[in-house]
Amino acid sequence: MRYLLHTLLLAATFAPAIGLAQSDGHHRQHEHRNGSAGTVAGRITLADGQSADQVSVRLKGSGRGTTPTADGRFQLKAPAGWHVLLVSGLGYAAQEVPVEVKDGQITEFPPLTLARGEQQLNEVTVTGTKSMNQRPTSLGKLPIAPLDNPQSTVTIEREVLEQQQALRLSDVLTNVSGVYVMGATGGTQEEIASRGFAYTSANTFKNGVRFNNGIMPEVSSLERMEVLKGSAAILYGNVAAGGVLNIVTKKPQFQRGGSVGLRVGSFGFVKPMFDVYGAVGQSNKVAFRLNGTYEQANSFRDVVQSNRVYVNPSLLFQLSPRTSLVVEGDYLRDNRTPDFGIGAINYQIQESRTRFLNTTDARNATQQTSATATLSSRLSDIWQVRAVAGFQRYDNKLRSATRPTTFAAVSPKSVRYGNLGRNLQRTATTENYYTAQLDLTATLRTGSVGHTLLLGADADQYNTNALTYISQPFDSLNIFNPNLALRQPAKAVSGYNDLRYNTRTLGNTRRAGFYVQDLISIIEHVKVLAGVRWSYQETPSDVYTYPSLTATSPAVTVRENRRYDNAFSPRLGLMYQPVKTSAIFASYSNSFTPNSGVDANNEALPPSLIDQYEVGIKNDLFQGALSANVTAYRIVNSNQAQTILPTSDKPNPNNAQELAGQVTSKGMEVDVQSKPYQGWSFITGYSYNHTAYTRSNLYAEGSRLRYNPAHTANLSLFYNFGQGLATTGWLKGLSAGVTSYYVGDRLAGRNPRLVNPTDGKPFANGDVNKYIAVPNYFLLDASLGYNYRNVQLRLKMANLLDELSYNLHDDNSVNPIAPRNFSATLSYKL
Repeated sequence: MRYLLHTLLLAATFAPAIGLAQSDGHHRQHEHRNGSAGTVAGRITLADGQSADQVSVRLKGSGRGTTPTADGRFQLKAPAGWHVLLVSGLGYAAQEVPVEVKDGQITEFPPLTLARGEQQLNEVTVTGTKSMNQRPTSLGKLPIAPLDNPQSTVTIEREVLEQQQALRLSDVLTNVSGVYVMGATGGTQEEIASRGFAYTSANTFKNGVRFNNGIMPEVSSLERMEVLKGSAAILYGNVAAGGVLNIVTKKPQFQRGGSVGLRVGSFGFVKPMFDVYGAVGQSNKVAFRLNGTYEQANSFRDVVQSNRVYVNPSLLFQLSPRTSLVVEGDYLRDNRTPDFGIGAINYQIQESRTRFLNTTDARNATQQTSATATLSSRLSDIWQVRAVAGFQRYDNKLRSATRPTTFAAVSPKSVRYGNLGRNLQRTATTENYYTAQLDLTATLRTGSVGHTLLLGADADQYNTNALTYISQPFDSLNIFNPNLALRQPAKAVSGYNDLRYNTRTLGNTRRAGFYVQDLISIIEHVKVLAGVRWSYQETPSDVYTYPSLTATSPAVTVRENRRYDNAFSPRLGLMYQPVKTSAIFASYSNSFTPNSGVDANNEALPPSLIDQYEVGIKNDLFQGALSANVTAYRIVNSNQAQTILPTSDKPNPNNAQELAGQVTSKGMEVDVQSKPYQGWSFITGYSYNHTAYTRSNLYAEGSRLRYNPAHTANLSLFYNFGQGLATTGWLKGLSAGVTSYYVGDRLAGRNPRLVNPTDGKPFANGDVNKYIAVPNYFLLDASLGYNYRNVQLRLKMANLLDELSYNLHDDNSVNPIAPRNFSATLSYKL
């Protein structure tokens, strides 16, 4: 049955492409029969300095049209003769300009600037005007199309999120090949990774500003998600080599509108939502937007509950025709039951979906508040400036049993098999984050050579205050029979309030960087992207240790840590574009990872430098209706920090390290997206990755790194009857689709070691560490939607095949994926 479903889905994927190919051929034949034709070329700019890629340029009274590139340049084929060119954009005053098209010639259209203006629209139907390779991303900072960037870039728009009824960031990531959830430690976050490297908080951005990914971000407020795969160190400094992602929230608009909605689903899920926007009063200078949600749910997991409150206000100030200021706020409160899953005994998963091993009063309470101001200005026809200032506060309080790591017996024949001693833990963490960025971009020429130039600088600071309590025994239970009475541990505490302070760590990380990057158009078909960044980082921290439970002295000991790192991050890429809709590229980039350890002389280790090589091809096919990109990469960390193994004559009491290990990641990715065509739209992709130790004194050469799937594949196929054949009748408002996602084999547990790290000698009977093989799985979701005037109803059935697999961290956080579940969303457009 499963393979039949796979076959049907693949067949459905290529059906629209065949239709597109036939349509493309018919269009060329029709144009040939019409006789003489020419081309109109020019450049459109927006008075407020915004990107012109959402402007429409078309011949009035005909179906011919196009959209400019990010810098406003366009070309449009048209029959010879006089025409009226209609240039329009949402929120801007449209202009009509007569133009004469001459047979076989390119007519240069005079430069045109659109001014901000009021537009009242009763209904907007979005059909998609830009292909995946033509939609510029704010994440890349340069005002260029992804087709000109020698790096894999994927953007997922709001229309896709609404079709698929995305609830979490993991739902959005299923549309991007090679980006996956590697774990869900405690069930309070989604740990994201790509190309074998984890996305830390340094790799995740909201509106271009880093956010702490220890909390699940709210998806209902998103306008789009941008993913820049591979190294982004030249733009953002200390980021992991796998890539970066940026979630862009909804922005203010001058036309009034909005929506209210309610989503309900399995396991007691309830989520009301609202979104309103418009001009402030009758102003054409100030606009606002306010959206928010409340969420409450139980879970398919016993005892687990959650509730969330989210508010996202924003204001747009049109300071001048060329300058705008966007001020955004963001507040999220997330309270939920921490849940480390079902447990593993002797590296064997104890299969279950519902088993809960935490205490019933465990809580993880998080609040995240942020404010961002973005100033954009077009200084001239050549220069633009963008300045960003941001602040974020993150507060987390955790009360939980420790992870289920120690069982009294590992043999099923033992009467104590499955017995678990539970300790209690408690932490309180506060983080204040400040950032400032300044980017200056220019589009200019030096002789016959074109340049798209970026000059930038950024600085940020983290102030952290992390308090931990002394973990103490609480009780014992049997995971297979929680009601079984067991002997309680000696000196057990009665609850979380009995725990005493252990350590308080005060950190004050400061970072700064300066970078320059230039996209050089050498000749018509060849472009070079070159640049370099210099980064500086300070990571001072003071660790205060409180007296132990048995200590009689009230003294507090202090350990001071000081680190100062700097690194250069170069980037070089070559693009060859045999035609304007296709590009072949190769690139080299370098990133760095600070190390926290010390060497044999007790000196701080320098950062590890990571080299990344990437080649690929990007294609816009069928006049941009279909984008298909293929990328291959190799990432080498040839100086990974690893512990120096002790010997009988050279002990290692300080766990000194050296830059002697090597990890290599290699693989390929395929991303395919279509624009809507006759009601059809689809997204599909595939990735292969192999990340392993290629040199180590502790692990066997070729040992795979944990959590990274060897294969992933995705397919989303939707049909809108109103945009297809059924343009009248009750079918006009109907849409339907399926989304599928495959995650291949992964490894968790702990990497087996060659020698004992405490004495440097081989194990007598082998290492106790073992891998856990994680089952692959195939998720299939089905969606159905119906629009009637201002009312919309969407239904979704997730995990139709009721697949069972797990997200793991080591062997002590084994979290099952959700079973088959249902949700429905009813909304009303204001």
